[in-house]
Amino acid sequence: MTQVLTFLGLESSCDDTAAAVVRHRPGALPEILSSVVIAQTDLHAAFGGVVPEIAARAHAEKLDHCTEAALAQAGLSLQALDGIAVTAGPGLIGGVLSGVMLAKGLCAATGLPLIGVNHLAGHALTPRLTEMLAFPYLMLLVSGGHCQFLIATGPEDFTRLGGTIDDAPGEAFDKTAKLLGLPQPGGPAVEREATQGDAKRFAFPRPLLNQPGCDMSFSGLKTALLRARDAFIAEKGGITVQDRRDLCAGFQAAVADVLTEKTRRAVEIYAEFGPHKPALAVAGGVAANQAIRTRLTALCAARGLHFSAPPLPLCTDNAAMIAWAGIERFRAGHRDDFTLAARPRWPLDQNAAPMIGSGKKGAKA
Repeated sequence: MTQVLTFLGLESSCDDTAAAVVRHRPGALPEILSSVVIAQTDLHAAFGGVVPEIAARAHAEKLDHCTEAALAQAGLSLQALDGIAVTAGPGLIGGVLSGVMLAKGLCAATGLPLIGVNHLAGHALTPRLTEMLAFPYLMLLVSGGHCQFLIATGPEDFTRLGGTIDDAPGEAFDKTAKLLGLPQPGGPAVEREATQGDAKRFAFPRPLLNQPGCDMSFSGLKTALLRARDAFIAEKGGITVQDRRDLCAGFQAAVADVLTEKTRRAVEIYAEFGPHKPALAVAGGVAANQAIRTRLTALCAARGLHFSAPPLPLCTDNAAMIAWAGIERFRAGHRDDFTLAARPRWPLDQNAAPMIGSGKKGAKA
């Protein structure tokens, strides 16, 4: 298709309310005409994590204002759009439902096409938004709720090579911050502390490194940090600032070691696909961690892969990636109607066995 497309994207899967407008002219890089994100950090700060009911209510209150701001920033009206893309899952169901209902209302009022987007696909297609990275590429999607290796061969075609069997790295960072009395979101807080810490002071485990394949585990690492903290409290009655910095540095180094080694193994499998221009892309909130980026950049340099990482505002949840994924799906011929449902679970690779089990509503990942 040669049509110039301009899409509004809506994102409300967790604790960031976001709207964005993206335009794409075939043969050119996509343009992010606007991107508005309203964070909920202050609303959840007292609870040490995201409270789903509070998040859902905040989305319902802010989504329309966020959408108006995105359109105003882009200098466009709804009538100037070619479609509306919305995160339809996976995520906290109350927030996802808020976004889906707003998108349906806007499409009913304007007659614009409705495109439901998998939130994970938004992250996984971000390197296409930022640099039109050619398929197939290897994707490490590493965020607060998910961590998996994917080979992306098309806008809706992903093969999972492995992932976390328990906590995602971002979740482990958040829990570590909470254990050490650091503010949320935990990832940036732990990273700041780690820059002044001694990563070699603690011999934290590197889970599953002795097991073949690309699967990962971070729950035991979090538990090891908890025990180290408790040992300090039992012995000295508390931890010093330097103890906390060293714990953060040791934890971050362990996560980086696991991700680097598992990425190396994923690269070997990816090479069997015979990519013409091999590339590793990383996306998700943890992709903003500079220590992890540095390790992965070095791995790619050693293996002759192009390394792709989005600018920091596109690492965390945003609606530009949803608008772009909607454009990709639209060009592939996909359309949704008003039966589009909000989904708390929605694996990208529908043929892969569940990573973390499944229930009545389907596989979690």
